[in-house]
Amino acid sequence: MTARAQDLAKDYDYIIIGAGSAGCVLANRLTEDPDVRVLLLEAGKRDLSLYIHMPATFAWPLKTTTFNWAYETEPEPFVDNRRMYQPRGKVWGGSSSVNGMCYIRGHALDYERWAEETGDPDWGYAHCLPYFKKCEDFPQVGPNRYHGVGGPLKVTRGTQWSPLYQAFIQAGVQAGYPETDDLNGFQQEGVGPMDMTVGKGRRSSTAMGYLRPALKRPNLTFADRTLTTRILLEKGRAVGVQASVRGTLTEVRASREVILSGGAFNSPQLMMLSGIGDAEELAALGVKVHHNLKGVGKNLQDHPEIYVQYKCKTKDTLYGVLKPWKQLPIGLEWLLRGTGPGATNHFEAGGFIRSEPGVPHPNLQYHFLPVAASYDGSGMQNVHGYQAHIGPMRPESRGWVKLRSADPKDKPRILFNYFSTERDRREFRDGIKLTREIMNQPAFAPFNDGELAPGPDVTSDADIDAYARKMVESAYHPSCTCAMGPDTEPMAVVDAKGRVHGLDGLRIVDASIMPSVVSGNLNAPTIMMAEKLADVIRGRQPSPPDLAPYHTPDDLNKTRR
Repeated sequence: MTARAQDLAKDYDYIIIGAGSAGCVLANRLTEDPDVRVLLLEAGKRDLSLYIHMPATFAWPLKTTTFNWAYETEPEPFVDNRRMYQPRGKVWGGSSSVNGMCYIRGHALDYERWAEETGDPDWGYAHCLPYFKKCEDFPQVGPNRYHGVGGPLKVTRGTQWSPLYQAFIQAGVQAGYPETDDLNGFQQEGVGPMDMTVGKGRRSSTAMGYLRPALKRPNLTFADRTLTTRILLEKGRAVGVQASVRGTLTEVRASREVILSGGAFNSPQLMMLSGIGDAEELAALGVKVHHNLKGVGKNLQDHPEIYVQYKCKTKDTLYGVLKPWKQLPIGLEWLLRGTGPGATNHFEAGGFIRSEPGVPHPNLQYHFLPVAASYDGSGMQNVHGYQAHIGPMRPESRGWVKLRSADPKDKPRILFNYFSTERDRREFRDGIKLTREIMNQPAFAPFNDGELAPGPDVTSDADIDAYARKMVESAYHPSCTCAMGPDTEPMAVVDAKGRVHGLDGLRIVDASIMPSVVSGNLNAPTIMMAEKLADVIRGRQPSPPDLAPYHTPDDLNKTRR
């Protein structure tokens, strides 16, 4: 099923680096043409772990290095010089195999903004929506104007087994926000049920939906446990790669294109290792400069978030479910039937709100969870509790990815600069205040037994800011480090079709080419981008635009809800 160095041919039409959220999609779509030979390279190993496939145990792979690059930032100067953990999938399916499985597309206006930023109207919402639908198999809701059925990516909506989910939605309405029945449909703004990339109780990664079907084709060669160390360049063209295939260093050539799909950290890292990036920075590390492209690794964006936690009067939480003696029956039910507490990521309600009038579309996102614990399962409060994750969607702070050295085995240096602007600090502060307002509505009266975090003593703006600096976490949505843009834009790395400016035969397709971060979780948009650019690479006619309407508030400048 997977190849060793001696099994590889000397040349292919396409070499794809990274079998993650984008790379698996490309491997599948490009090999639909039987005359095209594709080599897919992946540093990680096969996704042979029940902790990956059981939705409720998604936190376990995040804690280990077995399927995870386990990156860490430089000391973040505006959040008490903390080093922030950044897990990334090092496994078949990449981060789609280790993420929280929240299926959120972003707001329609994100893609209208992309069209302006790239100078290409084909990135507008009407041109992206058909590819979201193409990805999707969502029979609970579709087929309809916004959702598809029959695609590779399984999407479901949870059973909302705990009454706390409806309490959160009702409390949001009581606080003055609209209720929406589909955060990925006509109206993102408001509170409502949250969708997840789960099918029949199992995680729906791109490894499951796209890669495994493609492995049956003779024109796809897949080498896992393979670290790509350099892109081979000749006369301004990418002609292949150097890679360590299970410990054996080899070179393989691509007659058409080398395609990077390593993600927001690894794609710029490989570019820089290959001498493509800021010439001064590369030369200082002893890397031979082949192409001076200053935007490589710049413009790093993310969604920071924090948890507002409450003690629960009832037992309608995950706290009891997580007791060791309950794990075996839960696991058996999931294994035999694909049902029960193991079959959901438990993020079954959420929402998007605006923190102030005049914001064109929601700038704060909620994930609601019926337990009081950190995203990776650590920091569990020793009581029945519940929490809302709150974070800004379009922060102004910008960071970077740089080489630590010229050694491909060294992890890159990463800095987000969280909270580096007053607006970012204010949005976070407002988010905590607005969350408290929601959590203290009458709908929570049967459950609310007092605030656990930040805690009733954290009331002043200074106290809230200090708490935020101490406790803010990443939502694990790194993006934009090889941003799309016209060649007249000094920091643009690729054009609107993912082609690297100034080089032939080299393309990037992953979250790194987003010109700006979208308003929501990034897995679904990354898969959509790969589907869309697969048509571009193949020279196929794009899917016709879908002019489905989307909601914009009538009283935008007067009220925020």
